[in-house]
Amino acid sequence: MTIIPVPADWPAHETEALAVQDELRSRVVLDEPGPPPGTGHVTGVDVAYDDERDLVAAAAVVLDARTLDVVDEATAVGRVSFPYVPGLLAFREIPAVLAALDALAADPGVVVCDGYGQAHPRRFGLASHLGVLTGRPVIGVAKNPFTFAYEQPASQRGASSPLLADGEEVGRALRTQDAVKPVFVSAGHRVTLDNACAHTLHLTPRYRIPETTRRADALCRRALKEATA
Repeated sequence: MTIIPVPADWPAHETEALAVQDELRSRVVLDEPGPPPGTGHVTGVDVAYDDERDLVAAAAVVLDARTLDVVDEATAVGRVSFPYVPGLLAFREIPAVLAALDALAADPGVVVCDGYGQAHPRRFGLASHLGVLTGRPVIGVAKNPFTFAYEQPASQRGASSPLLADGEEVGRALRTQDAVKPVFVSAGHRVTLDNACAHTLHLTPRYRIPETTRRADALCRRALKEATA
């Protein structure tokens, strides 16, 4: 298996990464609604790490948005490209994620990340970063909130409450199944928060976590296991 090297011009230090975030954040588009749920393709991306070997495996799984059947999938394994710094995790993951997306034969459509978009201290999480670099509509659906305050949504599926940062709604806690913990949805790029939540509900017919993330999580773990066997 080919190991993707760290890009030559990739930031190596926190100061450099913050400058890149500041520059790219101005390109985020939040006034496009994005494709309606259940149409075209929707792609989940996720990563798995082997810190001892300094490796990260990324997976991209394309689903038919109507049926949620798998249309295409691809993986990529690369060197971990940045140290662990909260708020800068995108710099550890994006080179491998981009390589996995580039290896797809099918059009990805809407991309769903296991992470954040606007629900990020600098309003530029992985979903926004990936959206700007690819030009695609990208949604962030995280398992846990970052640092934002929120009220517990009502217990029924579809209930939500805002994630607030200084009074600004940067995402939503969304209940995807009755009486289970919410997920945390935020717009990344070229999609509204309302539409991001609608996509998330469409992608969670049975489980708390979107089918896109579930499939990508299993695939990247398998790819990492094969790469380190």
